[in-house]
Amino acid sequence: MAITQTQTKPGRITRLRKISVAGIATAGAAAAALTLVPTQAQAAEPTAASKKVSQAAAADKNYADNLDGWIKESLDIMKSKGIPGSYEGLHRNIMRESAGDPNAQNGWDVNAQNGTPSKGLLQVIQPTFDAYHVSGTPNNLTDPVANITAAANYAADKYGSIDNVDSAY
Repeated sequence: MAITQTQTKPGRITRLRKISVAGIATAGAAAAALTLVPTQAQAAEPTAASKKVSQAAAADKNYADNLDGWIKESLDIMKSKGIPGSYEGLHRNIMRESAGDPNAQNGWDVNAQNGTPSKGLLQVIQPTFDAYHVSGTPNNLTDPVANITAAANYAADKYGSIDNVDSAY
């Protein structure tokens, strides 16, 4: 049986179309997979959605109303906001600055002499608190969680992390 030209072309074109579609599907799947797999830097960056989830999770947790609970709550908020710091770094600085007393106030240093005493667990002055206050915490300098979180935010800006602070800052 003889094959005519018109019979050959549709068969070859059909095969080429099938190959092309398969190739496009494979390439498309690979491209889609590449866009779905984050780079290491992207994986480290919290997205707006994950930040909201972290904040909601922090709001739903029950924290002890003591130094341990305040540090843990602050750490959850810090994590959701991308503020670096560790429990050890916060605890070490709190113990040095206020011995864990959220009502501690410095009445003798230059800030106090100028009318702006350092207050709270991490001995923050009001202008620093106002500049580094973290949304989601009370706007109250002596609130333990707000004080810790604002101080950690300040330390992150000035020193890279509260963990890098080993003396009065």
